[in-house]
Amino acid sequence: MSATVLIVEDEAELALLMRDYLLAAGFHCEIIGNGLEVEPWLSSNTADIILLDLMLPGKNGLDICRELRSQAQFKTLPIIMVTAKVEEIDRLLGLELGADDYVCKPFSPREIVARVKAVLRRVQLPQEQPQDSASQAVQLHENSQQVSISGSMIELTTIEFCLFKLLYTEQGRIFSRQYIMDNIYSDYRVVSDRTVDSHIKKLRKKMQEADPELELIHSVYGAGYKYELQHK
Repeated sequence: MSATVLIVEDEAELALLMRDYLLAAGFHCEIIGNGLEVEPWLSSNTADIILLDLMLPGKNGLDICRELRSQAQFKTLPIIMVTAKVEEIDRLLGLELGADDYVCKPFSPREIVARVKAVLRRVQLPQEQPQDSASQAVQLHENSQQVSISGSMIELTTIEFCLFKLLYTEQGRIFSRQYIMDNIYSDYRVVSDRTVDSHIKKLRKKMQEADPELELIHSVYGAGYKYELQHK
């Protein structure tokens, strides 16, 4: 059965363009053009993922995302924000709002399809492969503040461990540098982007030494960092 994508977009031509590409990729699509209609629609219909525009008539995408995340039945519903406001990215990806990903306008419709597929794979993977051998290659040991990679135990500093734990516990989610600074460091006011980048670099080096064939921490240009286990 194909997944249902709810497209919340008030630009009719853009909504239809996204719908056409998603239909061609095998998805079922529904379109809503007013922010006030989203929750009533979801109360009587089911969506597997939402493409949610930031600027909407009636109610904006930030408020819709926040309200959905406050309700138990929608806490894990994947949401991809569509925005032309790059300065909102930190807020879109923050825990306060809980968006799973974002796409900046203008974009290629093919990128939308790729992002939808990627997010759905990410949220479905735990149910489909709970004992996947690759997922067992990396394990967190909180009591000893260590991480084992392919059987090799590596020592981490407190900051390194907290940083890796943040990325690891929400695999595939992109964390902005600002969010990392706000949530990892005791006094983020004296921490810069370069501090975060430096700790990421040290983490990568330790993990590559444990298993050179695995790539775990990925940079997302213009957005931040995410954890995703990949073989080189």
